[in-house]
Amino acid sequence: MDETQSSALTGISLKLASVVFFVAMATCIKAAGDGVPAGQIVFFRSSMAMIPVFLYLIWRRQLHTAFHTKNPMGHLWRGLVGVSAMACGFYGLTQLPLPDAIALGYARPLLMVVLASLVLGETIRIYRWSAVAVGLVGVLVISWPLLTLFDGGFWQNGQSRGVVAVLTSAFLVAFAMILVRRLITTEKTPTIVLYFSLSATVLSLATIPFGWVPLDTPALLLLISAGVLGGLGQILLTQSYRYAEVSTIAPFEYTSIVFGIVAGYFLFGNVPQWSMIIGTAIVVAAGLYIIVREHRLGVEQKAARRFTTPQG
Repeated sequence: MDETQSSALTGISLKLASVVFFVAMATCIKAAGDGVPAGQIVFFRSSMAMIPVFLYLIWRRQLHTAFHTKNPMGHLWRGLVGVSAMACGFYGLTQLPLPDAIALGYARPLLMVVLASLVLGETIRIYRWSAVAVGLVGVLVISWPLLTLFDGGFWQNGQSRGVVAVLTSAFLVAFAMILVRRLITTEKTPTIVLYFSLSATVLSLATIPFGWVPLDTPALLLLISAGVLGGLGQILLTQSYRYAEVSTIAPFEYTSIVFGIVAGYFLFGNVPQWSMIIGTAIVVAAGLYIIVREHRLGVEQKAARRFTTPQG
């Protein structure tokens, strides 16, 4: 096995490990119960994640430089959008079966294509627009059995609210990634990670007046574990990009549905419906097509730049 293959396998292994940690994080949040407000969950997810993040930065000797920023307002906006995304996502997670919440989250790359066109002005051709349209049909297939649109009880149904919350979260996460794309032009990765954890912790504290609840010991331990697992997952994800290209490791994000189905079945008794399985297959196929298309375009653009760059 050559060095390139070994590096790619390392990146894939780190990516898969990050997926396991993120699914474990989601499992802890769901197990903590739907009586915990989303803002309170965000606080534990963000504050406890700083433990492994700080240790990681200290280990890499980057902590002293991570606080230096050229764009504090950019970090603030990224924090506001990211916190809102987490709050919506965590609320939806408490209302939906674990596999369904994970599957609906796969709408993120589809929405990123839309936002990249609207916000960044990127040229999106018919092939990727078609993939987005097909993927959104898959989202509808997953969502429809969970919605109660015609019986007058839409907002009274927790699963209906959960679907709206998760899809809102997916949109906000996609928008947050657009903001990160802008941040990376002036900011280092450790700086972005650190300031997001700090801003999310501070901003989530503002939700205390809206009704935080006392936590019993099991719920407290679960939420602390969720934060630490989330921080570790973020570190593993960041490390995976050091060993392999995004197009190589991105498809392995979809393994989370397998882990989610297993955890949902054995821990919460969630039995996947055929609509969820079919809809997920459609969304995954659309997402994989977009990833392959992005990779192909990236290769073509690099080749064009090499061809047009004067030599000597």
